Amino acid sequence: MLRNSAAQAAIARGAFARTATRGAMVAGSAVRGAGCGARRTRVLLVPAAAIAVLAVLGAAAPMAHAQEAWPAKPLRMIAPFPPGGTTDVLSRIVAQRLSETLGRQMVVENRPGAGGNLGNEFAARQPPDGYSIVMSSSAQLVTNPHLYKRLGFDPTGDFAPISLVGTSGQVLVVHPSVPVKTAAQLVALARAKPGRFNFGSGGRGTPAHVAGEVFQVATGTKMVHVPYKGGGLAVIDLVAGQIDMVFADMAPAVPQVRAGKLRAIAVTSETRSQALPDVPTMNEAGIKGSIPQVWWAVLAPRGTPAAIINRLNADLAQIMKGADVLERFNELGVTPLHSTPERVAELIRIETPAIGKVLKAAGIEPE
Repeated sequence: MLRNSAAQAAIARGAFARTATRGAMVAGSAVRGAGCGARRTRVLLVPAAAIAVLAVLGAAAPMAHAQEAWPAKPLRMIAPFPPGGTTDVLSRIVAQRLSETLGRQMVVENRPGAGGNLGNEFAARQPPDGYSIVMSSSAQLVTNPHLYKRLGFDPTGDFAPISLVGTSGQVLVVHPSVPVKTAAQLVALARAKPGRFNFGSGGRGTPAHVAGEVFQVATGTKMVHVPYKGGGLAVIDLVAGQIDMVFADMAPAVPQVRAGKLRAIAVTSETRSQALPDVPTMNEAGIKGSIPQVWWAVLAPRGTPAAIINRLNADLAQIMKGADVLERFNELGVTPLHSTPERVAELIRIETPAIGKVLKAAGIEPE
């Protein structure tokens, strides 16, 4: 019986794999040497060993599942603007490719409002489990802190950056009823009729709004700002003749320009856009002034595991090099990018005070 007790102690110490054979032999000899009492001991011994093994396996299985299961269900990309604008289109391109690399569907969920603030706030409040990410931009992360007294989120404290995905300027487009074909003609007309013309944007603080304000300071003109809940909506109203002009993202504007429904005056980027190669830059058109470029980045809620951030960053590195993605981005007038998470954080830190100076010079105050 002493030997039988020693076998039970070994099992209790987790050494069942090494002592299973010897335990069986001990049990067998106990049966032969001790009669019915030993049989009861054997009956108790085998279940105890099985329970020990099952307990070890049961404990290990959840840990392995937790480490290996992600993603175990569909994911979502939050777009802080309505369908049709550049942020929405970029979100859908990237989400489609991530669905393929991750092996799980990634759906786009539009959460527009307050110049993109509502969507970013919503994203920041999601569980940091890797199943919700957001397509944000410099407009929300760098510009909006200077325009809104309450953002609802902290650009540096509420997110875990993943990667940059693109950068672009805007194109100044006018309705055909506005009798101008060049930037010089527009400036002359606007100076002659202060407050007569208006310009639409995707909302307060969006790149279109900032571009319009900087344009007025640079040219000495006065126009009325008409904010919408998204740049795509502003372009729709421009095509309908409800407003006079928009400093539009390329995605909603380029098809309308090509169809002859809008007239392109100039682009705000430093070089001409591949999407509109015949349209001059603001500098070429004689308009001096620093109109900031916009960039887009994918972010996750703060606290998302580093392993998930690294996986998504690596997938984006491959996605942004794909020939189809390059072609689609170029059609939108967006230059594809990829970066480290640290680069996104660095841009937010550097550009936030710089854009503050531009907005102050334009007389834009937080509301």
